[in-house]
Amino acid sequence: MGHTSTSTTTATTSREVALEGPLSSSSPAQAEASKVVVAVDCNGADLGPAEVAAGAAIAAERGTRVLLFGPAAELGELPAGVEVVDAPVSIAKSSDPAGAARATPEASIVKACKAVAEGRAQALVCAGGTGAALAAGQFNIKRARGVYRPALAILVPVPGHPVILLDVGANAEARREHLVQFAFMGAALAKTVFGVEHPRVGLLSNGEEATRGSPLVVEVHAELAERARMAGGAFEFAGNVEGGGVVGGAADVIVTDGFTGNIALKLMEGVSQTMLGAIRDAAMSSPRAKLGGALLRGALRGFREEIDPEGHGGAYLLGLRRLGVVPHGRFTRRGFAQAIERAEHGAREDIVGQTQRALQEAGALRQAPVSASAASLPQAR
Repeated sequence: MGHTSTSTTTATTSREVALEGPLSSSSPAQAEASKVVVAVDCNGADLGPAEVAAGAAIAAERGTRVLLFGPAAELGELPAGVEVVDAPVSIAKSSDPAGAARATPEASIVKACKAVAEGRAQALVCAGGTGAALAAGQFNIKRARGVYRPALAILVPVPGHPVILLDVGANAEARREHLVQFAFMGAALAKTVFGVEHPRVGLLSNGEEATRGSPLVVEVHAELAERARMAGGAFEFAGNVEGGGVVGGAADVIVTDGFTGNIALKLMEGVSQTMLGAIRDAAMSSPRAKLGGALLRGALRGFREEIDPEGHGGAYLLGLRRLGVVPHGRFTRRGFAQAIERAEHGAREDIVGQTQRALQEAGALRQAPVSASAASLPQAR
């Protein structure tokens, strides 16, 4: 990771352990005792609702309790631990997610969010559109107290030093106070879910110097540097991070606005897929290459699994009163199972509460406006 201190080495090791294999290692009895139920919206996935249901079945067999919303007739036989709510209506592809979420109470994502808001489930997984999940989540689960904007945080699977990037699409534009809160959200995620004891938070920019970047980036850099000194160990500020530093281990958490973050994420995904395809083509280009490819097959399989987005479950929707996870619509059942397990783990470890406490201790929560009548009252001396 680039640090040589004992604490950072320990944190990196624990994080790498947390990212290996299925996240949930609890027995069904332990999962029952945890009382965590994950509400899952089946609609909108590229491979159809049945593939999401198959992922829910895998998660349930590992001990996670699932409340599944989708077309019951298409979901097939499911094991104990999965309860189905028939909800065939989908707004995943709506061009106006906010309008659709308000106007379609029978939609699967709306019903799933209401289940979380009512306490029938403690976390949300949406297999469909991100816009629909964000809108339905804000209308029903609501933003956490004092949070300006929810953010989508994703673990970029960089070999050897995976990094959390946020926001990657919830907010096309952001203000100073939004990015400051994102830093604390990302640090809480790194600690709670990925076991990074002392997360290093960086700010995405076009240069490492404190004076580089847009006026917004320069302003946020100064505030994060100051808050890191006052945050009581919430995070270490790594300063500005250039694009190459995102995949170079410059920080554990990279903060940016959703427009820039989404472009960066899609660029990295495209490059990694293109490189894997080029390696595969080169390995099949001649008899000699095929022989060499056969010798490297085991090592390349491990590398591919390490950078596979499905292994990390998708993006975390942070800033609501309950945790959400948004897997990519093209995932297979393996990825959906991992998303459900990540949501269960994050709820059980109380990432929402951890984030809230970090923001409160840092004085970074949004303050309620003082009413005119309250402002006119005499102040106690």
